[in-house]
Amino acid sequence: MNTPAMPASSSTSEIVAAMRSARRIAVVAHVRPDGDAVGSVLGLALSLRAMGKEVIALLEDGVPENLAFLPGTNTVVQPGSEPLNVDLAIALDTATHERIGERCKALLDPAPMLVNIDHHPTNPGYGALNLIDAASPATGQIIYNLLSEHGLPINDAVRQNLFIAISTDTGSFQFSSTNARTHRIAAEMIEAGLDTARLATLVYQSCPLRRLDLMRAMLNEMQFRADGRIASWQLTQKLMDDIGMQPGDTEGLIDTLRMIDSVVSCVIFEDVADGKVRISARSKDARLDVSAVCAQFGGGGHRMASGARMRGPIGEAAEKFLQVLEHEVRRID
Repeated sequence: MNTPAMPASSSTSEIVAAMRSARRIAVVAHVRPDGDAVGSVLGLALSLRAMGKEVIALLEDGVPENLAFLPGTNTVVQPGSEPLNVDLAIALDTATHERIGERCKALLDPAPMLVNIDHHPTNPGYGALNLIDAASPATGQIIYNLLSEHGLPINDAVRQNLFIAISTDTGSFQFSSTNARTHRIAAEMIEAGLDTARLATLVYQSCPLRRLDLMRAMLNEMQFRADGRIASWQLTQKLMDDIGMQPGDTEGLIDTLRMIDSVVSCVIFEDVADGKVRISARSKDARLDVSAVCAQFGGGGHRMASGARMRGPIGEAAEKFLQVLEHEVRRID
């Protein structure tokens, strides 16, 4: 599968034509999938299945427990050793090709065509066809617009998944990336009969006790610098083991740090299995571009929400990152 450095933008008609002509399609998203990744994969996969396509919904790390209520999660598979033999691969919400995961990438590399649909501005356009809309607050919104524009199936199960994709990536419609179209999509879904209150309860008001144990640890251990304008927390492997943390348990925790009135940027550093440190960074001030900070450490993402991975140990990685971040925060005084 060829991955040109920066192909010309593709029309939605080209992408839909590729979907219509394919018989067997794999839909994939990034490792450690969040609500936008899972909801986008399942929303598109369920629509394509309603068109009569044979669809493999593929996630390197599977579906996190906090999103298991979504329709279609029982059909998501993790990569094995058997070849997939698909006619078309579609990567969603994945800023770089490698982010779909090593095993997924190995299985999908032989595919004759890769379609890349994303909203991360740092996405280089690694597909044969690319639909990158950095103005969209969520990949789920791009998928909904694509399906609507071309009259592709949108049933209740598709709506549930795409609503969760949009809602979670907009902070429940709070983030500055949320636009008028976002609210119109939600209204269209409600008019079609979607029970958004039920979905909001499941995703925002239902969690295991261990998640509150994580939050308690974060509130006890959070640190501040730059005169209280930066809040950070280091999530160690020991704490994960002690609590029995599961994938998805940290989703949204960073927003608790973000709500502190003096904070303009917050960061969570997390030990990961390969000995590296996962960094999640947020900004509350449009003048502070955390994607530029993350880019200095090999990461990227959005101006107000970005991430990176650094070599551990966690304390050293945190100090290196925070020094750069503090320099940028003090520049906006």
